[in-house]
Amino acid sequence: MAKRGGKRTVGVPYRFHVTPGIFMNSLVPVADNSGAKLVRVIGVVGHYSKTVHRRIPGAGVGDMVVVVVREGKPELRKQIFRAIVVRQRRPYRRPDGTWVAFEDNAVVIVTPEGDPKGSEIHGPVAMEATLRWPTIANLASIVV
Repeated sequence: MAKRGGKRTVGVPYRFHVTPGIFMNSLVPVADNSGAKLVRVIGVVGHYSKTVHRRIPGAGVGDMVVVVVREGKPELRKQIFRAIVVRQRRPYRRPDGTWVAFEDNAVVIVTPEGDPKGSEIHGPVAMEATLRWPTIANLASIVV
């Protein structure tokens, strides 16, 4: 069987398609206790947007994004971090045929290796994010 996906250093090597719900310049709340409250998405890790002219990179549940902190502790503001999308409002379809949509969008701030900076996650976490990032699954209290 052929391998799916390209060469990556963190996370699982492949994922099922999730409809993107968070795009560049989106303001997204943070769902952990790292000290950041609101972040702006400035990039999507692993997204190659040069294939279609003027396509805006989008991220779905389980994707890693590059963010800059807009609101939160003063020592974190204007700092650039990586984050994992754990909830999105945009409905997406699972392989078993069910549709999933959350009340809000949310991210969890992580290190470049994928380890969370906070020690707890507030609210539910999508199953796709926990399957792709096991360290987030350990902190999640509710998995949907």
